[in-house]
Amino acid sequence: MLIDFGITYITKEKLGWQKYISNATGFLLAASSNYLLNRIWTFRSVNPAILIEYSEFVLIAIIGLAINTLILWILVSKLNLKFYFSKLMAIAVVMVWNFGANLLITFR
Repeated sequence: MLIDFGITYITKEKLGWQKYISNATGFLLAASSNYLLNRIWTFRSVNPAILIEYSEFVLIAIIGLAINTLILWILVSKLNLKFYFSKLMAIAVVMVWNFGANLLITFR
């Protein structure tokens, strides 16, 4: 979450990137670091097919990004909630999706 929020904040607030591009950048960089943490710590994977495992993880993360962006768009654009509050809500929902999907598919 720190990587996601940190990268999003830097690209949106400091670099002036569009909010949804910043969100996607933060999300995808966080997903890559999460793969390493999940492989080593959470699921203790020893699967030698790292490329396949990482590809499954990234595909699940991309679906998570779509869910994240949809939630963010609804909360910010339609319900006029604050961006970072909405991002926190989207992260909570997608965290459940990512963990469940990776448990059942990537690290089964």
